[in-house]
Amino acid sequence: VIDEPVERGGTNLGPSPTETAMTALIACTNVIGHKNAKRLGVDLGKVTIDADAKFDRRGVLMEEEIDVPFPAITLTVNCTTTASQSDLDSVGQETAKYCAISKLFEAAGTDLTVNWVKTP
Repeated sequence: VIDEPVERGGTNLGPSPTETAMTALIACTNVIGHKNAKRLGVDLGKVTIDADAKFDRRGVLMEEEIDVPFPAITLTVNCTTTASQSDLDSVGQETAKYCAISKLFEAAGTDLTVNWVKTP
């Protein structure tokens, strides 16, 4: 179920379309990242992903047409791992090639930054 909050005419039974888009980006980064890590022989360990998105709400509020609703998104992929930072960087470079959702955001004009970080 994808919905809107009550104050925007929905029933609040599920995430909004824009929340779903961000969730898809995070999920794609996770799934494709793990596939690439396996292919490269890198153990990512425990992974968490933080997202910081700049969202121009004028479009969804129907105030003004917006060409790039998400002008900037930064994902931080935190890996509690014994792998080297260089290995994580390689996984990140490969993931950028194959994550379909990140390609969609970039093609739409979003400044997308994905940082793969080794955490203690």
